[in-house]
Amino acid sequence: MKSLNASQFRSQCLNLLDRLPPEGMVITRRGKPIARITPLRDTNADLIGSLAGKFEIHGDILSTGMAWDAES
Repeated sequence: MKSLNASQFRSQCLNLLDRLPPEGMVITRRGKPIARITPLRDTNADLIGSLAGKFEIHGDILSTGMAWDAES
């Protein structure tokens, strides 16, 4: 990810925003990151189903696994 000093960003802001890379850029002040600028996605359709197959469910996800009595 590209890194840029805050004073450089301020002087070139509009030009940099026009050619913002897909991964964005980090704005620094005195060498320490203070902000990250990333482009907005056109749609969120690419998020749908992106986690399919990444998780494995074991047991009943609606249960705590502990028995309890509502009357006590």
